[in-house]
Amino acid sequence: MTMANVITTFAGAFIFPFLIRLCWGKMCETWGAIGGWMAAGFIVGTTWTLNHGVGFIVQTGSAWIDMAWAAGVGLFVASLASGDDFKKGFTNVIFALIGGTLGGFILSCL
Repeated sequence: MTMANVITTFAGAFIFPFLIRLCWGKMCETWGAIGGWMAAGFIVGTTWTLNHGVGFIVQTGSAWIDMAWAAGVGLFVASLASGDDFKKGFTNVIFALIGGTLGGFILSCL
């Protein structure tokens, strides 16, 4: 993996939890439940297109990382940086890892 690939992969993994933390809550506050659905479509759809369609994330070898892992770990780090509870955040990371692993397993079966 070249240095350019490392940088774009890191940037692609950073963008997803950054947009979730920045926009999702505000969209839910402003528009209610429909705002959550719009956030899911816009944030997840846009970052998936950037990471997989445009090719920000470069994966080598047979193993790959699901976007749920990037979201879980990124949001955990952001929560710790803002002074939130470690235990609650770590529980969310565990569930993100389980979800990412399950998603990867399901995709590998196709």
